[in-house]
Amino acid sequence: MTGLRDVPAWARRRPLLSVPAAIGLVVLALAWLVAARALWHSSVPGDLHLPRVDPRSLFSARFLSRSSSYEEFLDVDGLLGEVAVVLALVLYAWRGHRLMRESAAGRIGTGMMLGMLAFGVVWIAELPFQMAAVWWQRSHGTSQQGYLAAALGGFLGLGAEFLFVCLALLVAMGLATLLGRWWWLLAAPAFAGLALLSTFLSVYLIPQTHPLHNPQTAADVRQLAQIEGIPGTRAEVQEVHRETTAPNAESVGFGPTRRLILWDTLLDGRFSRAEVRAVIGHELGHLAHRHPLKRVGWLALFLLPAAGLVALFTASRGGLARPEAVPLAVLVYVLLGLLTGPLMNIVDRRQEAEADWSSLRATRDPAAERSLFVNLAKTSLGDPDPSSWSYVLFDDHPTIVQRISMVDAWQARNPG
Repeated sequence: MTGLRDVPAWARRRPLLSVPAAIGLVVLALAWLVAARALWHSSVPGDLHLPRVDPRSLFSARFLSRSSSYEEFLDVDGLLGEVAVVLALVLYAWRGHRLMRESAAGRIGTGMMLGMLAFGVVWIAELPFQMAAVWWQRSHGTSQQGYLAAALGGFLGLGAEFLFVCLALLVAMGLATLLGRWWWLLAAPAFAGLALLSTFLSVYLIPQTHPLHNPQTAADVRQLAQIEGIPGTRAEVQEVHRETTAPNAESVGFGPTRRLILWDTLLDGRFSRAEVRAVIGHELGHLAHRHPLKRVGWLALFLLPAAGLVALFTASRGGLARPEAVPLAVLVYVLLGLLTGPLMNIVDRRQEAEADWSSLRATRDPAAERSLFVNLAKTSLGDPDPSSWSYVLFDDHPTIVQRISMVDAWQARNPG
């Protein structure tokens, strides 16, 4: 009879996964792909051909040069900021767990404290680059925000994110205590639930808003909401002119909290009624196609493998049930966010294109859409045709040239 010592070493090793666990992961991966395919669906025709648009036919050479240098500085500054954050978190993951010796808050309380310190590290690492961006925007007349206000705003913004992360850490560490290395299977849906709640309540977290009083704009909102199949959608105005001159709008919430938010810089007279109407059609398109909910769906698909990888990499420190694993968990999560950022940008650009298409179908005014995009670039000093690396890494909207190209493609299909 062959003895145990005669069995090769590789055959005596315990498999990483049991057969039922491996089958379960395969089923989970297939379900992930099915969900991703459903979320990827768009009402933009799949055979739509976008004609080439030369930015020199729309903008002066001086503007193209100025907008290119303006965007390039901000992109390089943002990239350097991300590198600084990663380096700071690498150092924190290496040494940060030693700080737990000073804590008497218990295991989970100490983990949440280490999570809070991680976001302090992020804020400090980002601050110089944030100040550089504020200086650059102020020098080009696109922002009026003060340096102190920007620093505090960045801190408060991280504070809101920190509350979410603290709650996520509480859930993850509790589940890791109960379930061991499989905690992420329940944690990812729980995190997605928190994101869904945040999306539902987001309208209440937007500062300095008031009801839309302009009767013409209000009438346009009612008419376009009816056309796009979401009658009764409310619109509000956000006062931002003290911080920025850039125009913008957003769509938030779902169900009873569904709102269209128009920045007051969009309504200050620089844009015609037809152009504002095109913006309204675009944002209502987001709501009509349930993009706020789809973003939560995409986040859930990101969180599932991300939580699994966090569990895998923190196993070397005893798993996320132990507070010393928290600094490493934050580093892994941030790295995954940066690495998957370009993929999420593809998803966002696809949704933005669908909202543009929805607006064209609702307003049937390609001239207004085209002039809107030109004016958006001029008033925000946006590069109409940015470099490829910048587009891949940072742009969550189609370029101005691409958006005008879609207008031309729509008009070719609807010549009347």
